Amino acid sequence: MAFIENLVLVFVAGFITALATGLGALPFFFVDEFSDRWNVGLWGIASGIMVSASMFGLLNEGMAYTSGLPLMLAAGLLAGAVLVELSDRILQWLDLGHDHGDDDDDEHRLEAEAFAEGDPKTLILILGILTVHSFPEGVAIGVSFAELGLEGGVPVFGFAVPLLAVFMTVAISIHNIPEGTAIAIPMRAMGLSKWRMVGAAVFSSLPQPIGAVIAFAFVRWAQAFLPFGYGFAAGAMVYLVATEFIPEALETGRGLPNGGRGALVIGFVAGVIAMLPLLSV
Repeated sequence: MAFIENLVLVFVAGFITALATGLGALPFFFVDEFSDRWNVGLWGIASGIMVSASMFGLLNEGMAYTSGLPLMLAAGLLAGAVLVELSDRILQWLDLGHDHGDDDDDEHRLEAEAFAEGDPKTLILILGILTVHSFPEGVAIGVSFAELGLEGGVPVFGFAVPLLAVFMTVAISIHNIPEGTAIAIPMRAMGLSKWRMVGAAVFSSLPQPIGAVIAFAFVRWAQAFLPFGYGFAAGAMVYLVATEFIPEALETGRGLPNGGRGALVIGFVAGVIAMLPLLSV
């Protein structure tokens, strides 16, 4: 029974990150356009938090469960990066009958069109794509809860939640906010209602709580694979930052002075500073 309760808590944490994606659409309730400088800064904050959480949190935890050479941890790092790369290649190979420009912009546009048309078949296909794309973030949440219930955790609704799990949930939630904005922008151009934009943004991250539950169940069942799990989550997060978050920020900031790099660096440093408490974990 306790294990089921733990699964529910992990699912709720993943669902919170999905709901956070909807926050990215909320500015359109008040303004017609969302500042590129602010959006770039948010991508920078998300990147700084993700890298810090991976380096100071996930990898530290992985090393704590490692004796001798960290081969399993290294294998997990490589596997995480490979999965992200493979998922991107799968997205590129999928032929949805559209001309492809920028991969991220195309993905957001496809989801916007699916919601505008209300085509359930297309929405199911889009959800499948998003599952491949969002799975690493869900894994990071699930793995970070591996020590759920042990001493030293943060008390949350009667559970002793690992500090790392709290930080990872916050980190991925922050990352999801600019992701939600990127999804809402083409929907705004199509004239869709504000609440439909919020719903579409949340929909895009629904695979995350599922991935979190699967990862948590796996690492609790196979404790020996914990170093691999921590390495996998860290590798996926850092690779996502290098290949998606930062390129997305630079793409968004093309029209800003110096290509938005100043706002990106300031946001990144702010994200790292926000995660400094992890050094004491």
